Amino acid sequence: MIDVLVVDDDFRVAEINSAYVGKVPGFRVAARAHTAAQALATLERHRIDLVLLDHYLPDETGLTLVRRMRQLGHHADVIMVTAARDVATVQAAMRFGVLQYLVKPFGFGGLRAKLDGYAALRRTLDGVVGGGGGEAGQEQVDRIFGALRTASAAPAALPKGQSAPTADLIRRVLRAAPHPLSAHEVAERAGLSRSTAQRYLKHLEQAGRLRLTLRYGDTGRPEHRYAWAAQAPAD
Repeated sequence: MIDVLVVDDDFRVAEINSAYVGKVPGFRVAARAHTAAQALATLERHRIDLVLLDHYLPDETGLTLVRRMRQLGHHADVIMVTAARDVATVQAAMRFGVLQYLVKPFGFGGLRAKLDGYAALRRTLDGVVGGGGGEAGQEQVDRIFGALRTASAAPAALPKGQSAPTADLIRRVLRAAPHPLSAHEVAERAGLSRSTAQRYLKHLEQAGRLRLTLRYGDTGRPEHRYAWAAQAPAD
């Protein structure tokens, strides 16, 4: 489980965001805080993986808190969830190592997309270096940064007639595959018809979520092969 600290000065917003987090598989709310001081105290007492952080806090700004976290040796990842949308704040967040930035107001879908992207990034890191902090070659480094770019990208809306659970099923099939798959192989592993799989694969490829390669045989048209973007050979 990924343990989350929700930090927002508005008690109701913190409660709503906590409820959102609790609905995403693999995440749980470890604590809530309403000031920077409370957040730091929580980080001292608990193992926190991820901080959902508002910028406007009563005792200091969220970005100042991030800087103090690093100075004090707290390595929890940070996703900003804030109404602050000025470019200077966004740039400062990038410089301080904030992984993602979600502008208020947002719904459950917006936060879930960020959390799912963050979970995908952690899986990529675990898969590349086994979570042990060993050395990585250039290809592995590219995969890590490719996963970060993919995690930060806003998901494209699904076309009419397509559902998020089916798209997620195809994502899981491709992420679990050790090599690129054809539409027929995706359909077989997902328990879908080939035509249904092809519709979803086409949309996900156009949205930049998949990497498409061609495999040429002796005769006939080349076969399309699909890999999840974070797992593609060039990522």
